[in-house]
Amino acid sequence: MKNYHTHTYRCHHAIGLERDYIEQAIDQGFTTLGFSDHAPWHYDSSFKPFMRMQESEIEDYVLTLRKLREEYQDRIDIKIGFEAEYFEDKMAWMKETIKRYDIDYLILGNHYDGSDEDGSYYGMPPQTLESVTRYCDQVIKGMETGLFSYVAHPDVIYYDQHDQRHLNELERLCLKAKELDIPLEFNMLGYLHNRHYPSAPYLKMVRDIGNKMIVGCDAHEASAIDANKMRTVIERLKKEGFILTDEISFLR
Repeated sequence: MKNYHTHTYRCHHAIGLERDYIEQAIDQGFTTLGFSDHAPWHYDSSFKPFMRMQESEIEDYVLTLRKLREEYQDRIDIKIGFEAEYFEDKMAWMKETIKRYDIDYLILGNHYDGSDEDGSYYGMPPQTLESVTRYCDQVIKGMETGLFSYVAHPDVIYYDQHDQRHLNELERLCLKAKELDIPLEFNMLGYLHNRHYPSAPYLKMVRDIGNKMIVGCDAHEASAIDANKMRTVIERLKKEGFILTDEISFLR
């Protein structure tokens, strides 16, 4: 069993040390644990992010995980990544950063319309058709870069599930993911905490279109890495006709 969606305390809304997550994953029988904390960005202003690590924390994040990867190499495969948005004006900086720090992978988690510095959060209601369109445009552009291994919680956008125009936009995202062979996530955090995602219309689209789906813990605490809960969801999704994968592409 594998999980590539794991956070650390640096994002300001996760708890526990990296070692806690690793030990939990081993105890639960996971063979691979990928850390993908909310990616830092370079801001030209003095803005301090409140839901992601700061640029100055990258080195500690990477070095800490490299040491733990070596320590646990005989027990579990540890990957080092980021969960990042597609911020068009910042992607050159991100490319330099993943190369400099030899990052294994990125997952695409688009949270903000613009950036967290001056944009609004997509996950709060209500979202207009225009914002849903912008969200889907951003995710599609992100997928087209070839940098991202999969899309985290594609329906985090708080769309109107009863508005066909909103559904058409989300369908456009799913069709592009199918074309590019990029998996879409079933997000365990949203599912277990009864959030608005994963949503029924999104799941129906994924099944009908035939997208590959990957299950991610989106762990913000060690106990969220739960093999029994994940296995139950995977078995249900398979029975319902979803195409499941736990394989992703890496940057190197």
